[in-house]
Amino acid sequence: MRERLSLMAGVALLAISHTLRAQTTLRTDTIQEVVVTGTGTQHLLKNAPVQTEVITHKMLQQYGGRNLEDILSGLTASFAFSEDDMGSQMQLNGLGNSYILILVDGKRLHGDNGGQNDLGLIDPARIERIEIVKGAASALYGSDAIAGVINIITRKPAQGWLVENETRGGSYADVRQHNTVGLTFGRVQSLTNVNYRQTNGWQNTAVEDPTQIGGRVITDSKNKTVNKNRLYQLSERLTWQPMEGMEVFADGMWYHKRIYRPNGKYAVADVHGYDLSYDDAAASAGWSWTTRKKYHLAADIAWNRHGYYYDYTSERGWLVETDDPARPNIYYDGDRALQADQRRTMAQLKGVFPLTREHRLSVGYDFRHDWLRAPQRIDADRARDWTQAVYAQEEWNPWKVLNVTAGLRLTHNGQFGLHLSPKLSAMLSLGDFRLRASWAQGFKSPTPKEQHYRYVRDMGGVRLFMGNTDLKPQTSNYFSLNAEYRTSRLSVSATGYYNKVDQMINLVTIPTSEAPGDLILRYDPAFVRQYRNLEDAYTAGVDVNVRWNVGKGVDVGGGYSYLKARGSVYDEQTEQLRRLTIDGTAHHKGNLFATWNYMFKGEKREERGEKITLGLYGRASSTRHYENYGNGKAYHLWRLTGSYEFTIHNSQYKVSRGTLFRVEAGVDNILNYVDRTPHLRHLGTTTPGTTVFAALVVRFNQGTKVKQQSNYSTIKQKQNEED
Repeated sequence: MRERLSLMAGVALLAISHTLRAQTTLRTDTIQEVVVTGTGTQHLLKNAPVQTEVITHKMLQQYGGRNLEDILSGLTASFAFSEDDMGSQMQLNGLGNSYILILVDGKRLHGDNGGQNDLGLIDPARIERIEIVKGAASALYGSDAIAGVINIITRKPAQGWLVENETRGGSYADVRQHNTVGLTFGRVQSLTNVNYRQTNGWQNTAVEDPTQIGGRVITDSKNKTVNKNRLYQLSERLTWQPMEGMEVFADGMWYHKRIYRPNGKYAVADVHGYDLSYDDAAASAGWSWTTRKKYHLAADIAWNRHGYYYDYTSERGWLVETDDPARPNIYYDGDRALQADQRRTMAQLKGVFPLTREHRLSVGYDFRHDWLRAPQRIDADRARDWTQAVYAQEEWNPWKVLNVTAGLRLTHNGQFGLHLSPKLSAMLSLGDFRLRASWAQGFKSPTPKEQHYRYVRDMGGVRLFMGNTDLKPQTSNYFSLNAEYRTSRLSVSATGYYNKVDQMINLVTIPTSEAPGDLILRYDPAFVRQYRNLEDAYTAGVDVNVRWNVGKGVDVGGGYSYLKARGSVYDEQTEQLRRLTIDGTAHHKGNLFATWNYMFKGEKREERGEKITLGLYGRASSTRHYENYGNGKAYHLWRLTGSYEFTIHNSQYKVSRGTLFRVEAGVDNILNYVDRTPHLRHLGTTTPGTTVFAALVVRFNQGTKVKQQSNYSTIKQKQNEED
């Protein structure tokens, strides 16, 4: 038996050795990927001093995700979502939305729905790649970057003319319509995007949780698991290049989303009689200049507005209490009531200076002003907050095999004064191996909403949610150790981390006796939840990612995430610390994939880049734990996708890839799993069961005319570079 095992081990080692020797002959789509998020400066992915996970454009195309939530949960193991009408309740390694900084082309995403990010603001068809940096990054990016940073890199306009249409349809009237028009006039470029999305929603169960609605047994509710919604978005970006290396830009965005809540027996709208609407707008302008000595200077200013409304649908009037009982509001069908108007103004200055071959210095200044008006949701008519900061970061390469990156940020908050946030990381390069170690501190001041929130919800019993003006700023210490092996065909990465958050802010159930007496007399709540600083909280875990190019167009891989997340709060009744599970955390999550790309043979078919792609994807989660309303069930889901594409080239144009045609199709949740947990309790997943989708992409790209025709080899080289 031992001899047989020894023989099998020898064969396995021989096969691995042969594979590793062969890996120098091919390159994957990530080996030469350039990333910027971890340090704010450009590095090849394999040489990034801070561990960075990348979802490439090729991976995005193969997966065919319907939205950003679908993409992140399907292609990485560290994310979890609990979508509802209020937005995407996202978690990264155990910490929620307010600790995750989402950037679009390096600029902060704005849009807060009940404390959740509305990821519908991000059109999947515009994404070129996604860079994910886990752990505290406050030294570089400021507040909200305690759990990590997600940087959405969008596709840039090509030279010449670009017209693109993507039409996608699927089960439950799930439709996405994306259109892009790109124009070039000398040194000026325009890129216009129009995005429309809809779904009719679905219902996984007609049962209401009797413990949440006064003990009634309801088995024929009209409430849906996911409600019908419509989304419209228009964006424009203008760029001007007055000289080589310099760019001036201005862009704007308008966004509207409406969620249609059901009417009928026991439906939520029968009680409240309104739909939910979100109206957002954004505008920004900036300048950047990269000199011949590779100095980089940039400045920009941005304004964002997020509006949240109730659009009343009831034929009879609804009385809504205000802070002045003598002046109540009565709303009728067609009326609109403002729930929150959030506005943010930001300004940034940044400089990157390669001082010597061994030293690169980054410095910057950030300013942010937040303004909130929510007449029915905060204890004041308006609330404001402002923060400014200066930072510096040094990248030092004392030897070719060693990189040390150190940064420091000085933050000045209008309410909480000054705070220093340092970070230190090191990377040791040993051939194809990389060893990385990081330590970083995070800082996050309470938001105006967390301080002034006051909201009453009547669902079979009054529930009172309150802010807290006595909140303290949150700080964190993040430690990580990463080992990575990366070649042209194989990458294996393992990261262990520990994130200690002090004064963590969370909604905590408190005794009704601790609520203000006037609110108790006014609302007589069944229970009260308030934002409180936890005495201590931490997340710790291990992330493992593997990707292997087997050969002949086959790629396999996956990821696994183990997480432990705990916190405690002082209980005044027992005078002891009470242990809490951080809501929504699961100990185990994972994902798997296998894809096959086949390029058709023959000069004509190769010249057209004719190819087909097939992909099988799986993701799983163990039980998700919550303090209230039950735990979310464990699940595993599987997805099958395929695509076919080719390009008709126009040889008169230099930059052109001609007209591209791409057909995509897929089946999601092929095992037809449905979580039928009653309404008002937590779900493991909101999937309705097996669904199908299909999409058609047509892209016409006409570049700059040249005298000589583009030959087959030039076109082939361009395809290889893009792949």
